Amino acid sequence: RPRRWKSLKKIKILFMGTPEFSARCLSALCDAGENVIGCVTGADRARGRGMKLMPTPVKKLAEEKGIPVFQPNTLRGEDFAELLISLAPDLIIVAAYGKILPKNVLEFPRFGCVNAHASLLPKYRGASPIQRAVMAGERESGVCALMMDEGLDTGDIILREKIEILPEDTFGEVHDKLADAGGRAMVRVCRILEEGKALPREKQDSALSTYAEKITPEDLVIDFTKSAQDTVNMIRAFSPAPGARCALPDGKILKITRARAVDGDCGSAAAGEIVSLSKKFFTVACASGLLEVTEVVPEGKGRMDASAFINGRKIAVGDILQTPRPSEKA
Repeated sequence: RPRRWKSLKKIKILFMGTPEFSARCLSALCDAGENVIGCVTGADRARGRGMKLMPTPVKKLAEEKGIPVFQPNTLRGEDFAELLISLAPDLIIVAAYGKILPKNVLEFPRFGCVNAHASLLPKYRGASPIQRAVMAGERESGVCALMMDEGLDTGDIILREKIEILPEDTFGEVHDKLADAGGRAMVRVCRILEEGKALPREKQDSALSTYAEKITPEDLVIDFTKSAQDTVNMIRAFSPAPGARCALPDGKILKITRARAVDGDCGSAAAGEIVSLSKKFFTVACASGLLEVTEVVPEGKGRMDASAFINGRKIAVGDILQTPRPSEKA
């Protein structure tokens, strides 16, 4: 009879991660009863109006779980090497940690270092795989558990956890699906090792690779000279934050967080021109098709339905949404 999971010998795991995505992966490992002996995370950051130092999501969760937390300035040098020796992890799990692991760290655990990367590799290697996949209109994504090497997301794939991207899913919704998938993937990796099996390894085909470049302020600017569907995908990729944005005729920033593409003839309307208003949305002309905007964040205000914005701002048919000035893009 196969042994039950709870009777398997638990391996010692050092977890490395920083944002909410990482925290969800860590939570899954804890819920599964895995032996997380420590968490390495980024530095506390000053946030809010008072610029109070706030812990990373991983630090907050680890402290709640009673897991030792380490926040080294660097992974290079004697201090971190000595920490590894004292902890003696069997496996290092990395999920959106934010720093490159040097060779001596990669080679330290007997089972190596496994990364939870939020794409179906070899597509979308790099820093922003979720946003880039949504921008491209992908209908499927997933998390790859891969053996880390010195390259950028180039290691052998151990296993995949796939998710569906619905047409209306925003970055926030896809992020949460992938974070949960990342947790499942990391638990599966641990189970394989705890059953005494070798991790499966599949070489990536680098000829099929694509790179998900880091998001820049310019990426956040809506270009209405593109198709309505491309514009919707771009809006979805940055919702709920940081928000795809344009400028109103008075120069104030307007972030658009929810919209849908509809077929229609723009006639002689210019790209970005408001062609109609209704009780629930306003319609903007694109290069092809129309954009029905249903949710926005006006400058200096919170998120609101388009109906509230229409009533409060009294925007008019014929107004043209413009490109923000360079200083306003961030």
